[in-house]
Amino acid sequence: MSMHQIERQFSRIGARANVHPPVIRRWGTTPEVSIDIGNDADGEFFDIAIQPPQLAETQVIDVQPSMRHLLLMSRQDDGKHKFLCGHDERHWFVAAVPERAAVSSVKTAFDALKPVAVRALENRLGVKPRKRNRRRNEAFIRQGEWFFVPVENPAWVDERLVLRSEPIARGGGKPHICEEVVRQGGQLVYISNQHPNGLTEGQRMRLISRKPELRHLHWVAQRRNPSVFVRGRVRHPDHKTIILNGWHQVLMNTENESIAMRHVAFID
Repeated sequence: MSMHQIERQFSRIGARANVHPPVIRRWGTTPEVSIDIGNDADGEFFDIAIQPPQLAETQVIDVQPSMRHLLLMSRQDDGKHKFLCGHDERHWFVAAVPERAAVSSVKTAFDALKPVAVRALENRLGVKPRKRNRRRNEAFIRQGEWFFVPVENPAWVDERLVLRSEPIARGGGKPHICEEVVRQGGQLVYISNQHPNGLTEGQRMRLISRKPELRHLHWVAQRRNPSVFVRGRVRHPDHKTIILNGWHQVLMNTENESIAMRHVAFID
């Protein structure tokens, strides 16, 4: 597709897109494709940088104007990558779709971004197809990238561990603030501004033995990949506040399983 053809497809869902060659970096490599959400005097737009040779290998493969979503595909040296682009409540977004999923439409992209446990619960509860892409159905309530699934047995949640007004977030995104949170299990790690992904106790001690000055960093003990349960209000500046009556387990969408996530600059 040409730049103008891609921009026209975005206009069909009511979005503006600026497709252009990437800015050449002085250091490091320039990605073949990069997608961001930009903002100017006219509001938000999709800022899509594509290397000129890659344009012919980039195309919109499904457009759903009534849903305000489309599916963009890019063929690259390491395979085909797909991106769900659309509008969620108040803002435009882009989500990289896991490559392992056979995705050819907006609908199948929605399904591929759901955690396996969510899809299994929808099947078990017999959720009607027309309800499965809503932000709320019998199986879950969704806010952005987070799915909140009702807990069948509240006794699973240790209320002695309740934290109040607690953030949940992925990467450097804006946190979702939860009225009550319980984190159980997972791996104990230590977080600092230099090590945001966390180090185990052994890794931290080995690092400090090599660089004793790092002992004075502000280290915070947290748990990696715990089971997370939420109750009450969940707030986020880009989404309508939701209220969870009773405990719900928190599951993140599957975008982090996608190789193509490296092409997405915008993080909610």
